[in-house]
Order: sequence, then C-alpha cells, then structure tokens
Amino acid sequence: MRLNVVLRYIGIVMLFIALFMLLSAGISYISSMDSAFYPLLLSALLTALLGIFPLIFVEHKGQLTNKEGFCIVVGSWLVACIVGMFPYLIWGGEFSLVNAWFESVSGFTTTGATILNDVEALPRGMQFWRMSSTWIGGMGVVMFALVILPSMGRNKMTLSNVELSSLAKDNYHYRTQIIVQILLVVYVGMTILSTLLLKLAGMNWFDALCHAMSACATSGFSTKNASIAAFNSPLIEMILTCTMAMAGVHFGLIYATVTGKHNNMFRSEVTRWYFAMLLGGSILIAISLFAADIYPTITSAFRHASFQFVSLVTTTGFATADSTLWTPFAILILLFGSLICACAGSTAGGIKINRLILAAKMMLVRLKLQQHPNAIIRIRLDGIVQENEMLHSVMIFIVAYMICIFLGSIVGALFGVDLMSSFSGAVASMGNVGPGFGEIGSMDNFSSMPATFKYTNSFLMLLGRLEIFGLIQLFFIKWWR
Repeated sequence: MRLNVVLRYIGIVMLFIALFMLLSAGISYISSMDSAFYPLLLSALLTALLGIFPLIFVEHKGQLTNKEGFCIVVGSWLVACIVGMFPYLIWGGEFSLVNAWFESVSGFTTTGATILNDVEALPRGMQFWRMSSTWIGGMGVVMFALVILPSMGRNKMTLSNVELSSLAKDNYHYRTQIIVQILLVVYVGMTILSTLLLKLAGMNWFDALCHAMSACATSGFSTKNASIAAFNSPLIEMILTCTMAMAGVHFGLIYATVTGKHNNMFRSEVTRWYFAMLLGGSILIAISLFAADIYPTITSAFRHASFQFVSLVTTTGFATADSTLWTPFAILILLFGSLICACAGSTAGGIKINRLILAAKMMLVRLKLQQHPNAIIRIRLDGIVQENEMLHSVMIFIVAYMICIFLGSIVGALFGVDLMSSFSGAVASMGNVGPGFGEIGSMDNFSSMPATFKYTNSFLMLLGRLEIFGLIQLFFIKWWR
C-alpha cells in the first residue's frame, strides 16, 4: 500500500472541509464578526495547511488499489473528526478535549447528540459550523469531495464503492460519476426546498437553513436548546416530518420518482414497508399516549408521536417533547425504531429496514425448508435476487450490530451510568440517532456523562456510520493480501 497516495487524497478532503470552515467564518463575519470568527478562520487555515502539504510533496499516481481506497475513505472520516475539533477547542466555552471530540464525531456521523447545555449561547458562525459538519457527513465526506474532484476514472469508482453500502447500490443503474451527481442533486435540492418551506412557515433564514441542513442529513442538531419544541408550530413540525421521512428514503429512488423512471419509490417493496412502519408506529404510540392521558386529544397525541417516531426512525433526533416521560410501551416502540431505522441509500444510520426485511424472509425460507428440505427458494428484494453472500453478510451485520450495542451498554454501566441511559445511549450512538432515554433523553444531553462514556459512544458513532466492518478492518490492515 502506498501511504503517500493515501495521504494525498485525505489532504484533498481536508481542503474541502477547510472550505466549509471558511464559509462558517464568513457567516461569523456577516454576524458583526462574532466571537467565532477568529477560531473558524484559524481552523480553516490550519486545516488547509495540513491538507495542502501532501498535495505539494506527493505526486499524482495512477490507479488506486482497493486497499488504498479503503484507507482513504476510513482515514478521511477519522481525520475529518479530528480537524472538526479545531473550531470548538479554539473557541473554548463548554468544549473540553473530550467534549470537542464528541461534538465533532457526532456532527460528521450525523448522530446529532451534543454535550452543550446552552446551544443558543454559541455565536452564529459556530452554529453554522456544527450544521456544516453534519451536512457534509450526511452525504459522506468522501462522496462530497468526489463531486468537486476532476475526472479520476476508475479511482472515483474505487472510492465510491467503499463509501456506499452494498445494500445502497441495488437501486443504482448508472456509472459512478452519475451516481455521485444524483446524490448531490437530490441532497442539495431537498435542502433548498426544505429551507424555503421552513422560512415560509415562520423561521428566519438562518434557522431555516440550519434546520434544513440538519433534517436532510438526518442529524438533529438544532439552533435551539429546546430543539423544535422551541418553535411550537404544527406547520414547522409537519414540514420537518416530511423532510426527515424523505431523507430516510434511498436517494436513487427519489431521483427516479422525480424524473419519472419506472423503478421509483412507489414500486419499491422496501419503501412501502418503511412508510408502513412510520405510520404504524406513530399510530400505536399515539394511542398509548392518549390512553394514558398524557395528551388531551388523539390529534395532539398523534402530532407528537408521529414527529418523535419519524425523527428517531430516520436517525434525525429532533424533539418536540420529552419522550422519557412517555409510557413504557411508547418508549419500547421508539427504541425499536432507533434500532431498525430507515432505508439503505439514505442519510440515515441504523440496521436499516432492508436488512430487517431480508432477515424476515430468511426466517420464512428456513421454515419452508423444514417442511420441504429439497426445495430451492430464491429470496428477492425489490425484484432483485439476493445472492447467498449478501444474505450471509446481512445476518453477520445484525449480529455484530447487537454485540456492539451490548458491549457499549456494559461499558456505560461499568462507569456508573444507569442501565436505561447506558443501553439507550449505545443504541442511539450505534444507529447515529442522537437522543436516548433516561439521563440522555430528547430534552437532555451527554454533558453530565463520564468522559469514558463519551469516548466509547463516539467510537460507536463511527462504527455505525462506517457500518462496523469498515472501521474494524482498519485494525487488521496487515492481514490484507
């Protein structure tokens, strides 16, 4: 493996991140040069210097190997989280070393969990940087960089294949360059549309843009301490619910639907199950809340239930209510949604409903084979026959996912965190959901958690965003042939 080549491409990603830091400094400058201007400007310069160094001293070489492509993608994510700490550390405030790391990882992995007790105390430039980091992470730090890179031939295909989940590729029937463009068009288009709708609904331009970026990235970072509850607007909640729900759909299917293609989301088996889960879970939670007299009418119960359930299933993490005070049944449904989450090919994390459907089909096939041992049964998803290798990887992923949550829960309990906070924190971090329950509920944060808990949950965020094996393989790189 050519380490110098890997560093060259990571340097390009760092330059891209520095550009967003500079843009955030511009927001700070417009806002009467608030206290975030110099930290952001210095961070941009430092990140740019670190990024340009390998570009100057490393010559451009030919075709990347798969091993190099993997190291570039994983290395870019890790380096992005490290340089993403710079603005927080230089600015100070609540950002100690562990808090800055947690906030940076939470942003780039689109988890949306925070250590901030007073988000509104942040200057606008720093708030915009939080949103920028999470918006970059929504599409993927490498996928974003690929858009602005010149033609790279097979190198672009190598990097995009590592960045994209294998499940996400089924609905794309285009060349790599077109796939990257589709992702960008859908992502930016959704962000612009959501910004305009939120502005019309009563938000100011800054809040509208920030919440649109966060919703489309399925992150959950907000400019308000009380999250979306601060606006107390059914119209804003409805717009964000629709935005979050669409951000949880495979972007290729959204593009196909808008352009009138045959393989659109109305014909997708996965999308139908996904929307059925959103509706069914919302109704069940609403009935539970209404029956427990938590909300006076079924309408208000459904309003809060649907927003909260869609928010957690799509791994966004916005909140309009303190869900830790809801019924045990409602909390169980919310935990289920936080485990399964949305569709592959979206900005959401979690196990993904694609894997749940395949796992259910495999169990049904197992039952049929018990009755007819010699039968040959093919498993299809959205009309595509799934190979045994794919089915095997689905089950391995689910098992590994649950093991990671179990280990994360043990670490939390070991360092004095209560069981509900420890378990739900592991679920929320692994799924890039954000809020959990207990002491880290939808109206709380991770500020009071032990430093070790923050570090382990940051690791879980990265594991979940890189779909476990992407990050783990980095530790066994010498085994590769």
